[in-house]
Amino acid sequence: MSPVLAGVLQLLALMVALALVYRPLGDYMARVYSSEKHLRVEKWIYKAIGANPSAEMRWPAYLRGVLAFSAVSVLFLYLLQRLQGSLPGSLGFKAIDPDQAFNTAASFVANTNWQSYSGEQAMGHVVQTGGLAVQNFVSAAVGIAVAVALVRGFARSRTGELGNFWADLVRGTVRILIPIAVLGAIVLVACGAIQNFSGIHGVGQFMGGSQQWNGGAVASQEAIKELGTNGGGYFNANSAHPFENPNAFSNLFEVFLILVIPFALTRTFGKMVGSVKQGYAILATMAVIWVGFTALMMWTEFAHHGPAFDVAGGAMEGKETRFGIAGSAIFSVATTLTSTGAVNSFHSSNTGLGGGIDLLGMQLGEIAPGGTGSGLYGMLVMAIIAVFIAGLMVGRTPEYLGKKIGTRQIKLAACYILITPALVLGFTAVSMALPTPKNSMLNPGAHGFSEILYAFTSGANNNGSAFAGLSADTNWFNTTIGLAMLLGRFLPMVFVLALAGSLAEQKPIPETAGTLRTEKPLFTGLLVGTIMIITGLTYFPALALGPLAEGLA
Repeated sequence: MSPVLAGVLQLLALMVALALVYRPLGDYMARVYSSEKHLRVEKWIYKAIGANPSAEMRWPAYLRGVLAFSAVSVLFLYLLQRLQGSLPGSLGFKAIDPDQAFNTAASFVANTNWQSYSGEQAMGHVVQTGGLAVQNFVSAAVGIAVAVALVRGFARSRTGELGNFWADLVRGTVRILIPIAVLGAIVLVACGAIQNFSGIHGVGQFMGGSQQWNGGAVASQEAIKELGTNGGGYFNANSAHPFENPNAFSNLFEVFLILVIPFALTRTFGKMVGSVKQGYAILATMAVIWVGFTALMMWTEFAHHGPAFDVAGGAMEGKETRFGIAGSAIFSVATTLTSTGAVNSFHSSNTGLGGGIDLLGMQLGEIAPGGTGSGLYGMLVMAIIAVFIAGLMVGRTPEYLGKKIGTRQIKLAACYILITPALVLGFTAVSMALPTPKNSMLNPGAHGFSEILYAFTSGANNNGSAFAGLSADTNWFNTTIGLAMLLGRFLPMVFVLALAGSLAEQKPIPETAGTLRTEKPLFTGLLVGTIMIITGLTYFPALALGPLAEGLA
């Protein structure tokens, strides 16, 4: 079987698996966030934190809950790293330096999982399991909660109430993420991923020197790392490490975990707004972009340019032979079109155009299908922009799901789509203008520029993957990327929740003959075009200086 055919079959198998769980999982999540009943364990949690899960919140109160919980999480994770040397199970590792502790705390709370450290050489069991893995669950639950709040904004009328943040946070963690992650960890252990709390041990002499490995609760962290679109690996090699990703089946299963909740949330959206066809329209938009990017990535990486590529069957530099080009291409597109950031190959070793596809996937806003929750609310904001453009074309006041899209809604949507590019391009420009940050670049010219552009694109979009040639463990990059991650995560949430509140306050507008049918393929095409045009106008000059210049050289 040819490698190309094997890749196509892998992609088809993945699509079938996602299709099989789409409806039951989407319906289940809709019931979770619509139910008025609370599980006993959830009541214990509410009592412990002093929350009233039945109290409805307007958007400012909901936002305060998001920000307060996240601020406490950053502080807790920062202190846990700074005290690591005094904690049991530290494996002898010292406390994390202040700048790196800040960067890591911001990273995991922001659902980014950018890592400027080697996990197996820096973090003990307590920090890995009690700190980083916990944030993998709750940061993902925060993203889903914000998405559900926006969906309620569309579904409700004549009220500013969006639900209760604490109830949404706890339900997402207890009823959705934990059960699926447990099942995922069992599958990964069966595939060969490790799950233990062993210490550091040597594995004998290798190439004239000794090699050491430490164990850990890897399978359980790997499951939620992918399921919650987090991405931070237990080991520096991330999902290219055989302890995290043992074989071709586990590789495809991890991609499935990455995509399953973001895609299924479109069904949840359709059920909660009372029209599953609207959910299908959003799903179709996500699927078109995802399949298109995957096909382009496989084409660029399989293309032969010289005898070395001919012998290897494609661009095999930086790729695991266990997965090959197809498995690496499918994984890299899934991880950059979501906010996952996990890697099973070196993105820096992709062809010039292949690296550009990874960059562009993040620059779309990671909405196809995007992160857990963040992909859905990002796509719905883009849908509002598309409806507004369509309204301008025909001279009609734009409407979406029975809600008028007026001046306030467009201003909030515009702020949402502008904040991340401002962070990416601003921090990149400053880093290229100053002399010291450029010393961290491994490569000169266009590829070196791509390393810095990729770093801030990854941070501000809460992805976490890297063009690995950049030496990011410096005061400058730890601080600036940490700020980009926090601002890129929580400023958009401000605009999303304000938008949700303004929509919930409106009364529904009845459909007329002139109402744009947003469940039709025409709207899907309009939405895809809107996304690509906005991203292209925003990022094309920067892409031309980096991956496009390298790919066309």
